[in-house]
Parts: sequence; structure tokens; C-alpha cells
Amino acid sequence: MTTPAELLRAFARTRASLDGEQVTYWWSGDVYSWAPDEPYQRVFGFEGLNAARLVEDPGQGPDGYRLLTREAAFYLDPVTREILETWQDLPVVHVWNDPANQKWRPFPVPTTDLGGQVCFSLEIPLSYPSPLPVAQYPLHSAGDTYRALELFQFFADRADLAGHAPSVPATMSWSRMSPWLPWMARGQRPGGLAFHCRGRKLGSYAEVPERTRAYVADRHPEFARAPETWSEPNETSWTYFRRLDPPV
Repeated sequence: MTTPAELLRAFARTRASLDGEQVTYWWSGDVYSWAPDEPYQRVFGFEGLNAARLVEDPGQGPDGYRLLTREAAFYLDPVTREILETWQDLPVVHVWNDPANQKWRPFPVPTTDLGGQVCFSLEIPLSYPSPLPVAQYPLHSAGDTYRALELFQFFADRADLAGHAPSVPATMSWSRMSPWLPWMARGQRPGGLAFHCRGRKLGSYAEVPERTRAYVADRHPEFARAPETWSEPNETSWTYFRRLDPPV
């Protein structure tokens, strides 16, 4: 793993599978609130899944890929871990991001040698015009610019990466700093949320916890399968909320 192309190929085997087969990641964790002069609070549990399929993308160069994914995630009672339908008398809007696609071209993927393991790190700062302008969504928008920070780590055994299998077992961690969620109706109140989760690449979608599979099957069964073709733009919690509550 000395060139950007070799690093990307190793990361692709960790994050997905070079043979185009579906790969499912599952994660679990918690969501904490922060605000000036207030104590940190664990407001939600959080559990989610991502169904992904990797395809070659000559448009990104000879070693480029497209990662086709859709992901669902659910806000949980922080104590009972049950999936919430309401919070403080407000309807909970869970994560139904379809698509959540990426284009990859060779780049020097940040890695850390952990002895028997390799850690691939992705740090993604986000800043762009919010899909929910304050003038149209005064109760649901923290500002006219959406700002967040996504921090991913994927861990694979060095011995597995030395082999030739198209996909290798992996675990992951994910942290995120974001504004208040639109459905929390906190307007421009200072503060926001911190997500802290960990998970792993599953052997198949059938390994997703039964409760979660049942919830997906009852509401959006297509999220059990990775997309077959590229589509855009990507869905986010903010664009999904806008679709549910379009401006007048």
C-alpha cells in the first residue's frame, strides 16, 4: 500500500467489496447534546445500517470507483434502546438516506499502523447552503449555512489485506458534530449534537439485529438492498425533512 491507487484498493476492500457484491455495515452508539452553559446530555441512542455496492468508474480514472449506498438509522430511547416515534411530544424523523453515494479516485487515504491492524481515517468537514433556510424554516433551521464534521475510522487486519479476497472483515467508528436536527424544532438556539458510534462489516444483511430488520421491512424494505445504479443528488436528514415539509 505505497501508492494512492493501492491505498484506495485496500480501503475499498475494507469499506466494500471489489466484486460488486452487497456489503452491509451496522453501527450503534449515542447522541449527546451540547449548548453554552448547559451540561452535556445523552439525548438519544442511535443505531443504523448502510447497504453498499462498489462498481468501477472509469470516469474517475483507471482506478476509480463509485460506491452506491442507501442508509437508514434510528433514534432510540437512551435507556431502553427502543426505537422512538416521539420525543418531547414531537414526531421523530429517522434517517432514510437514499441515495448516499460517493465517487472515489485514488488519493492518499490516511492510514495508521496499529501493529496487526491498519486504520483508515476519513475526516470530512461540511459547509454548504442549508436546504432549510431560516426564512422558510424558522423553527427547524439552525442557520442558512449547514456545518458539520464527520469522522470515520475503518479497521482491518493487516494479514487479511495481504491476501487477495475482494472483501475483508472490518470494524469501524464514526463521530459527528452537527446542528440540532430539524425535527427537534430548536431554531437558532446555540449548541448542537455530537454522535459517537461504532460498528462492523456484517457477513450479510441477515446479521442486522432482528428488531431493526423488522422496522426496515415494515417501513422502507428497499433499504435492505444496495442500489444497483447511480443516482443523485444524495439525500440527507435535512433534504429528507424538506421533502416531508416543503416550503409554502
